[in-house]
Amino acid sequence: MFKAPLSFYGRIRRTEFALTQILYMITYFFVLVFENNKAVGSWIVIILLLPIYLLISQGAKRCHDLGRSGWWQLVPFYGLMMFFAAGDFGPNQYGDNPKGEGNADYDEFGYDFKTGKMMGAEGSEPSQALREIKPD
Repeated sequence: MFKAPLSFYGRIRRTEFALTQILYMITYFFVLVFENNKAVGSWIVIILLLPIYLLISQGAKRCHDLGRSGWWQLVPFYGLMMFFAAGDFGPNQYGDNPKGEGNADYDEFGYDFKTGKMMGAEGSEPSQALREIKPD
């Protein structure tokens, strides 16, 4: 969790997105508390720039998990969908599923990494071309 949080590439789960939102709210609360203190000054608002960048980047990655562009986070009430909707099953154009569900465990030649066997088109028997390469 929280691998490359300032990057706009990849996909994240709902949990990481929600934790980012909670951490931002905690940071914002402390900024509001210290902003009223005259000894600290008004420069403390600058501290919010990094968390806002973090929110935008994490929001873009959550949109990617839903199969949408990162610009969708600007749509009103789409943030609720980002909190509650399940991500795309398996890989999509933005990367593999962060939960690992539906990601291919075999390469383009049909070798299954979990079982150590060659996979066919239907998933159980190797195709004729693969049987010729590696007989059982």
